[in-house]
Amino acid sequence: MDSKIDSSVLKEFSEIARMLANPTIDDWKKQGGNVIGYYCTSMPVEILTAAGCLPFRIRGTGSTDTDFSDACFSSINCSFVRHSFNVALSGGFDFLDGIIVLNNCDNVRRVYDHWRRRLKTPFVQIMSLPRKTEEAQVVWFRDEISNLIKALEEQFKVNITDEKLSDAIKHHNTTRRLQRDLYEFRKMDDPPITGAETLATTVASTAMPGELYNQKLTTLLNELKSAKGHKEYRARLMVLGGELENPAFMEVIEGQGGLIVTDSLCFGTRMFWREIEEGEDDPLTAISRFYISERPSCPRVFGKYEDRSGFVKNMIKDFKVDGVILERLTFCDPWGFEQFTIKNEFDDWNIPLLMIDRDYTLSGVGQLKTRVQAFLEAMGGK
Repeated sequence: MDSKIDSSVLKEFSEIARMLANPTIDDWKKQGGNVIGYYCTSMPVEILTAAGCLPFRIRGTGSTDTDFSDACFSSINCSFVRHSFNVALSGGFDFLDGIIVLNNCDNVRRVYDHWRRRLKTPFVQIMSLPRKTEEAQVVWFRDEISNLIKALEEQFKVNITDEKLSDAIKHHNTTRRLQRDLYEFRKMDDPPITGAETLATTVASTAMPGELYNQKLTTLLNELKSAKGHKEYRARLMVLGGELENPAFMEVIEGQGGLIVTDSLCFGTRMFWREIEEGEDDPLTAISRFYISERPSCPRVFGKYEDRSGFVKNMIKDFKVDGVILERLTFCDPWGFEQFTIKNEFDDWNIPLLMIDRDYTLSGVGQLKTRVQAFLEAMGGK
């Protein structure tokens, strides 16, 4: 699907999504800034910003094999973990000054052990992430964040004050609001931006300085106000799933005539659909409560299935979705259970659902095209 907007900002976001170390990170490093990697959208990035560090979300972008990481992980482990750690072993993350791993799943949990033993990154930490969302877990995670702050202060010789935390909350909330403004354009009958372009834009937010990103996204939003909309599409689609940060996957789908207008992804709406409460006396508790119980959850969280189901249903209604594609990384156990359960919901809602198991790399493009074409035809798309 061809772009409807000639935007230098969108081109820059797309370039950043196609690489790891990018020019904005190089400039940050030249100015003496530290870059801290992290694996999961449950990472409280406000802490890193308050420490004066650049948060960088780990990806496996550009990886074509797992020759090195196969010594650490088996072929039935998550391919995202295998590819991203292969990048690390190949030197692709040598620009990082630190890495923080949350135990968000068993596969990512093991990355911490291997990273600590096999790589020389100066700062390597693990954080415990609860699987429930009650007040006891909020208090628990607040303690985890507090321990991380002490470690960051000692390693990088900084002082993370409540004032800095409050400023970081406001900054990241601004990013979240701007990204939701981007999605408002996708509610239009003729959206001016594609799903692939949108994913590149949200991925870029995890790989460049925040103030710079907010400035550029503001420019893009202004450009979209006068951009032409996409009219020639067969159906409005939603993509649901976990780890997906490759716009090329979206491009394959949209190349068959389906316009992706929204998502429930951890590089998409689950990052920014809610905000952290500002002005709280204790910003650490506000941050903890947001990441544990207030933002949209993924299947690793117990007792929140009804909320996740409701979130998806509201997205379908608000964005006038005709059909949903659920993508799951092969061997992802949490999404395997969710995939089975939510299928019954779609049957009840009478919403077409296509479930795709995929490898982290974009392989089997021909098969993906065929399945999407058949899905659109079965829906009776225009």
